[in-house]
Formats: sequence, C-alpha cells, structure tokens
Amino acid sequence: MSGVVVVGAQWGDEGKGKIIDVLSENADCVVRFQGGANAGHTLVVKGEKTILHLIPSGILHPQTTCIISSGCVIDVEILAKEIQKLKEQGFIQNPKQLMVSETATVILPFHKVLDSAREMALAKNKIGTTGKGIGPAYEDRVARKAIIVADLFDRETLKSKIEFNIREKNVLLEKLYNQPTIKVDQVIDQVMSAIEEIKPYCTKDTSLFIHKALNNRKRVLFEGAQGTLLDVNHGTYPFVTSSSTIAGSACIGAGIGPTPLTKVIGITKAYTTRVGSGPFPTELDNEIGEKIRSEGFEFGSTTGRPRRCGWIDLIALKYAIRINGITSLALMKLDVLSSHKEIGVCTGYKINGEVITEFPTLLHELESVEPIIEFLPGWNQDLTKVTSLKDLPRFATQYIDYVGNHLACPIDVISVGPGREQTLWVKPLFNS
Repeated sequence: MSGVVVVGAQWGDEGKGKIIDVLSENADCVVRFQGGANAGHTLVVKGEKTILHLIPSGILHPQTTCIISSGCVIDVEILAKEIQKLKEQGFIQNPKQLMVSETATVILPFHKVLDSAREMALAKNKIGTTGKGIGPAYEDRVARKAIIVADLFDRETLKSKIEFNIREKNVLLEKLYNQPTIKVDQVIDQVMSAIEEIKPYCTKDTSLFIHKALNNRKRVLFEGAQGTLLDVNHGTYPFVTSSSTIAGSACIGAGIGPTPLTKVIGITKAYTTRVGSGPFPTELDNEIGEKIRSEGFEFGSTTGRPRRCGWIDLIALKYAIRINGITSLALMKLDVLSSHKEIGVCTGYKINGEVITEFPTLLHELESVEPIIEFLPGWNQDLTKVTSLKDLPRFATQYIDYVGNHLACPIDVISVGPGREQTLWVKPLFNS
C-alpha cells in the first residue's frame, strides 16, 4: 500500500486529528513529519476528548505504530507529559508503538523564552506565535547548531552544546529584549527530568523504518500540522509558521522519496478560521462570525485563543489543492453551519476593480482584496445525528456539491460532529 499524506488546506485547525484517528483504524503507521507542540490535534472517542500536541493522532489504536520524524522539533517536557497521560489512560501499553527520531531537533527552555520575547517586542506587528519555541528551534537547525534528541543521552555533549547555544541567546535576551538571562544548569535540570520518560521510544533511524514499511506494502499515513496557508515558503508570509506544512514536506521530514506517495487528502472546514495575525479575506467580524465561533467551539486547543471565523474561501482552497497536489478533500464541521438562513461562499476576489480567481502570493495584495461572496440557502436540521449521506438535508447536499464542483476536487468524507462515528464516507480514502 502506498503512503497517504493528510494536510490542512486552510490556516490550520481544520480537523486533521479526527481524520487521522479515523483512518488509523486501518493504518499500520502514522508519521508526524513537521512542526512541534504548536499543533493541537483533538480526538473525541466515545465522548472523551484527547488533545495531542506532538504524538501522532493514530496513538489511540494499539495496532498502529506512531512515529515522530526528524522533521519535527520536540519539546521533551511536553512529550514526556503526553506519554504519561496516555499511559494513564491505558494507551501505549507496548513501547514499540511510539518511535521518536534521534535526529529530530530539541526545543529547549531558552527557545521558548526567546520566542515570547520577540513576540512582545513586535507589539502591534505580532505574528501570533504560540510561544512554544518552534521558530528559534528551527533557526538553530538551519544554523547547524541544534541540539538533537540523541544529544540528550550524553550529558557532557549536551552540556557543551547548551553552553555554546546559550551564550548567544543570553546576549539577545539581555541586551536586545531586556529579559533575564538563563543558566546552563537550569536548562539541563529541566530537560533531564523528562529524558527517562522518552528514552524507551527513541530510535536511531526512523527513516529506515518508514522506508521498509512502505516497501513491505504497509499502510502509512503522513500527518501534517498547521495548514497550507501557514507554510513558511508558500503561506501568507510573514504571518506563517516556521516549517513547511505542505504535502511535499512529508518526504523531507520523514526521510523518504516521493514515489510511494499516491494520495494527498486535504482537510478543510465547511467555513474558514484563522488564529493570530495576518490577512483573512472572508473574515466575519460580526454576529455571524461570533455565531460560528460559538457553535463551532472555535478556540485554540494549544493556546485557548478565540479563532477568527469567516465563510469558506474557494480561492484559497484552489491554491491549497494546487500546491499540495490534493487528490480528495475531507469537509469538516458541516454541522456548525446548521441554522444559518443563508451560507456564504467566496468564489473570487476583487482588487483595484479587477476580479481575480487565483490566490495572491504577495501580502499587500491579499490584504487589499475584497471577497466576492455567493450565497446559498441554509438548512435548519441538526446534522450531528445523521449517519447516512442520503439523510442530509437537500440544501446541505447542494452546498457540498457546489463546493466540490467549483474546486474540481472530490469531497470524499464529510464530518458532522467531533466523534469518530460522526463521519460520512462518500468514497473510502484508505483502501484495505
């Protein structure tokens, strides 16, 4: 079986965790290929909510091997707490179920302090970072001075590398940001407390394991974090995350070639949300947006921040389909749109009086667009109890068809609630 990549097709928070969890029932492996604890993937099983920040969303299925690849940045304290909590809930009974790449980058306390200090210094120009140290950790990786997971198990190497790193960080904190400096022993003590918890799961070469799984025709899911429009190269720069979030990054982060990947599943809400700063053409800064936020429980699972809400943006989705090579879509949270008299769909932008139907890649252009909104009739039926496509109200089906036809991309799964069972399949995404 070839690999299947699951990516967010908007600004993150689309519901990737649920789809990965559902697909993992038939998967052998799930691989997180980028990002860090800035992700917040929410799973709801039998009414019980589990929020994962680092561990792949297939972990609730004991037969599925979950891998945190080299492309991720790992906060070992958060990872240790996630492992402990899952074990308390009866998961990860077999330590072989979770693998952590020893070549992945480690996030240290000074990364988080520096991240927050920079954000405060930006004042009105804040990016909207989660303050989890993601950006500074990736910077160290590119600068070839990162501390990797393998370094954690050699105290002398770890101390030497932290001393080297912390000299520069302390100068920045003290002289530029007017923040307290950090001591080497303080950092080591914090990290050491988590090492024993994560050590049984650390593996020298996760890339080789993934390669062998694909060669042996295992079912491998590649799980992205954040969303397409937050990609550091192709998103709404500079209001983006610090890693590449698109499907091509699955190969780089996991350490495999592109040939085994034959499906890319794009996850999109039936509306659009965004957390933090940056342009958002269809944003509804009114009572309709507030209604969507309230009924969709649109608050960040990582930060708790309220999400900005707006109508679905087909121009942005077309862009996501193109740069990811998306082969099918999962339409999430359709139930949230119930009780709206009419539902808006953005089918184009107007800029300087000209209508455009392609997503602008320059920030100043995107900030100045006016969305062209088409309105479709809404429905007033509770969808959360619907178990079959034929039981959807006519106008809900019309909405799905309109979106799919406009995007020229099949919508193969529809979510009508947070639970596994609240999933309607148009076409199986992960064949046996």
